[in-house]
Amino acid sequence: MAAVELTPVAATRVVVLGASNVSRGLARLAAIARSRSADPLDLFVTAGHGRSYGVNSRVAARRLPSILGSGLWRALEREQAAADESPRPLALVTDIGNDLLYGFSPEQVAGWVREAVRRLAERGGRIAITRLPLTSLESVGPARYRALRTCYVPGCRLPLAILKEAAADLDAQIAAVAADHAATLIEQPGDWYGLDAIHLRRRHLDTLWHTACDAWRLPAAPARTAWRDWAMVGSRAAEVRSLARRIRYTPQPVISRGDLRLWLY
Repeated sequence: MAAVELTPVAATRVVVLGASNVSRGLARLAAIARSRSADPLDLFVTAGHGRSYGVNSRVAARRLPSILGSGLWRALEREQAAADESPRPLALVTDIGNDLLYGFSPEQVAGWVREAVRRLAERGGRIAITRLPLTSLESVGPARYRALRTCYVPGCRLPLAILKEAAADLDAQIAAVAADHAATLIEQPGDWYGLDAIHLRRRHLDTLWHTACDAWRLPAAPARTAWRDWAMVGSRAAEVRSLARRIRYTPQPVISRGDLRLWLY
């Protein structure tokens, strides 16, 4: 009996670079991007609370490599080499600004983001970049800032006025990065954000994902997420992480089914 040659199924390739907001909304991001794509979804994500674009980051006992130093880029190369015709990636670059709280300058952070965007552009990516939530940050006063800094970045000693100035400077540089690479800039209104000024309200996470899909020119479609999807996505781990100084490795993709493959880095 002659062997049957299987034709590879076309997939929509989405790459999302971010931190805590991406982690919090990952199940909905997968559902929305999948529903708005006519083809199965290949979703590549770097995320995690406190994630840095340029240096390894730590939250409590968990450490993650930088976005630039993660395995994402090797995975994209492998998938591109394995495909007869690699799809043009649709990319979102978001959660920019954590590195300011770690003491890095706007110029350094913008340089890291520029390098990430350059790598995506080299792959022919259709790129969307979120601006910093300046309106939300502007509403933060000294007492609120001290409380937020204590909760999220206890090692940060950056004065509030300096942080606001650095955020405005970084935002202007990010706009220049977007212009240089023909990327779409996504504005983030102040009412998208909650009390802590850096985390999107859950209902507006959906707004952000749909806005990114609009920038990628995907057709409009409703999306639903079943509880089993929340549990399935939420229980998966990044390729490399350190927990209590022990390196943990998780083979990728963490989800592989007919309509969705998910890689986490």
